[in-house]
Amino acid sequence: MENDVKKKIGERIRYFRTRKRISQEELSFRSELHRTYISDIERGVRNVSIVNIKKIASALGASVSELTKGL
Repeated sequence: MENDVKKKIGERIRYFRTRKRISQEELSFRSELHRTYISDIERGVRNVSIVNIKKIASALGASVSELTKGL
């Protein structure tokens, strides 16, 4: 169950990032998070905090609810 949630949030973040046509490096710059952290989130291996989900959502021009929809 926990791994499913991590994988799903990672997939949603990747979807929004690729739709915006920005790299992981650009997302990391915009969200003030390390690029390897973004990569780990997208692969579903990191347990991302709600604070960092908010940073990522803002960097993507999305809402937290858009990123977490369907979890």
